[in-house]
Amino acid sequence: MSENLTAPVAKGSDGTSAPKTPQTTKAPQGRRTKLTYPKVLLLIAGGLILLSLLRIITGANNLTESGQYTAALNAAVPIGLAGLGGLWAERSGVVNIGLEGMMMLGAFSAGAVGWQHGPWAAALAGILGGALGGLLHALATVTFGVDHIISGVAINIMALGLTQFLAKLWFGAAGGTASAAGGNDKQSPPMPDMPTFTVPGLSDWLLSVEKHHWFLVSDLAGILGSLVSNVSWLTLLTVAVFVVSFFVLWRSSFGLRLRSSGEGPVAAESLGVNVYRYKYAAVIVSGALAGLGGAFLAIYVHIYQDGQTGGRGYIGLATMIFGNWRPGGVAMGAGLFGFMDALQLRGGGPTVHALLLLLAVLLLGLAVWKLRGGHRTQGVISLVAAVLLAVWYATSDTVPLEIVGVAPYLATLLVLSLAAQRLRPPKAIGKTYRRGQGK
Repeated sequence: MSENLTAPVAKGSDGTSAPKTPQTTKAPQGRRTKLTYPKVLLLIAGGLILLSLLRIITGANNLTESGQYTAALNAAVPIGLAGLGGLWAERSGVVNIGLEGMMMLGAFSAGAVGWQHGPWAAALAGILGGALGGLLHALATVTFGVDHIISGVAINIMALGLTQFLAKLWFGAAGGTASAAGGNDKQSPPMPDMPTFTVPGLSDWLLSVEKHHWFLVSDLAGILGSLVSNVSWLTLLTVAVFVVSFFVLWRSSFGLRLRSSGEGPVAAESLGVNVYRYKYAAVIVSGALAGLGGAFLAIYVHIYQDGQTGGRGYIGLATMIFGNWRPGGVAMGAGLFGFMDALQLRGGGPTVHALLLLLAVLLLGLAVWKLRGGHRTQGVISLVAAVLLAVWYATSDTVPLEIVGVAPYLATLLVLSLAAQRLRPPKAIGKTYRRGQGK
């Protein structure tokens, strides 16, 4: 029987039907603004103009030098790969805290193979090492139903102990081949260089334009120059992996089934999707990508070193959250952290000091936006922070080295706090799923 959706008819005093009173409906709430490609390009253009103005006002030329962005790109690649790996796992409903451990396995595998067989073999070994970590995580969480956080933490602890033990056994054994080639208990023997990619002619021309320090033109030349000069082939491979991941996850039936396993596994199973299979595939790919990120770290400095990942797996997880579980957002988050990491290494205190002024302006704009939108508390907090940063900038010439060292992490926390209201994780993320539980 269908429901009667019309309102009951009121009777007048004379027994006749009174005219119906139209029911008022709630006005639809304002939808969040969607970032289209033109808007993204406008944001990029606005950011470049702000950086150019900041460089001229403060004299911090490192902000837009090609060397700065080359270093930022190299710092962003392993973080981006870890974040993309986390995206694959979590889109299938599996939380992957073990990204750090999978990066360790990838870095160690790359160091163990690379010094004998070259950087490309090292990259492949890193992928396999990380994939094994992903397989172990999938076995624990998908098959045996272990809590995802506990499994991930256990993998991180296991990877740390295993790599340290194997390094002593393989690289530091007295009289061994690896030891004779330069290995020890803490590092592998050096491996050959990874080939780089340079566009002839264009690279030199952009470098010459950059040296003039023209407003906006030289800044753009410095950024573009970093993209066509001495770019690692692994960096180009990473870009391709991001593009392929987007099309696989959002433009293919495989990706639709994988994402449905993270949104509603019971409903997906009712439509014939083998949820276990897609979760396994996603977590193994997640480990492989994290392993490639670890391999990049070893290949970049030509050796594997103990503690080489330095928490980048956790930072990759943060970039995945900041990116709202989307490849483009992960890339932006990794780029931001890579930029800050390279800035504190190359520019030091004076350059990070210049960013205080930029951050004060951005927070002032955020405060105005929040106050106009009726969010008084957030607006006032942003305004107070902007004033404090402006005072800090005006009353100092540099930033202490202790703050410079943690600047990338502070930037990550700030961005995550500002983006928290727009996040929407997969609905079934972290939940234990059992085949046939919907029956």
